[in-house]
Amino acid sequence: MRHILEPDSRTLHGYFSPDYPPVLTVDPGDTVTLRTLDCWWSAGPYQGGRHDDRPRVTSYRPGFGHALVGPIAVRGARPGTTLSVRIDEVVPAAWGTTLAGAGLTPHDQRYGIAGAETVHRWQLNPTGSTGRNQFGHTVALQPFLGVLGLPPAQPGEHSTIPPRRCGGNLDCKDLVAGSTLLLPVTVDGALFSAGDGHAAQGDGEICGTAIECPMDRVRLTFDLIEDQPLTGPVARVDGAWLTFGLGDTLDAAAADALDAMITMLTRRYDLARGDAVALASVVVDVRVTQIVNKVVGVHARLADDAIR
Repeated sequence: MRHILEPDSRTLHGYFSPDYPPVLTVDPGDTVTLRTLDCWWSAGPYQGGRHDDRPRVTSYRPGFGHALVGPIAVRGARPGTTLSVRIDEVVPAAWGTTLAGAGLTPHDQRYGIAGAETVHRWQLNPTGSTGRNQFGHTVALQPFLGVLGLPPAQPGEHSTIPPRRCGGNLDCKDLVAGSTLLLPVTVDGALFSAGDGHAAQGDGEICGTAIECPMDRVRLTFDLIEDQPLTGPVARVDGAWLTFGLGDTLDAAAADALDAMITMLTRRYDLARGDAVALASVVVDVRVTQIVNKVVGVHARLADDAIR
């Protein structure tokens, strides 16, 4: 079964919450095609002036985080199961924006740009997979959604900014079309939401923004896994597995990601934990996912052909 969601007053929301009713309920195996706004709820491309003064869609309210579409309930999802989200297609719109120096990250002071708002306006060519800013700099596009996640189990509204063990603002540039994200289900139905389109981003997202853009088309296929309980996000990407760690520091996040990866190695290769740690030191790469979302992220990567 295929479904379509548009970003409108019925589907848009600026928080995660287990109290929000689903706007769509699907069966495992169903595919949902959706369109998203940029993270700032913009009504159109940035035209100049202060960035906060840009026009926004009427659904926006002060205090909202990212413009998310959903929630989508999956029949049979319950705590203890794992939600599989296969990313089949991600097509950006024709424009995007990068903002630096506007207080989005505490690193601005170290960069020497605190209070000096800088905006890059991008024209995007999804067919040619390139983006060009107003200065003529051209970059390759690698579109993905920064936010893919479920609400915490605790009642109330929860910020979309920090990533959590149930996903959310992971900002992992490897979650492109063809990858699959696995998330531990926190609430009945899962209540999945998505948004925060990025046309391109480097590991770290160092100024707090990527090429933030609407997505003209995102196609996701949902499934449930009963026998693979997770403690945090795991992803299947081209030729590799990723395990994600989150923490207040990069050390804590790296330890979290590696704990999950070492557990994966023990299960996949029937290893004692000490052997898994020794092999991980030889074949596992540790990468910074992002450093700007209050909770920082690290992912560990195990290539399929690393152990033969």
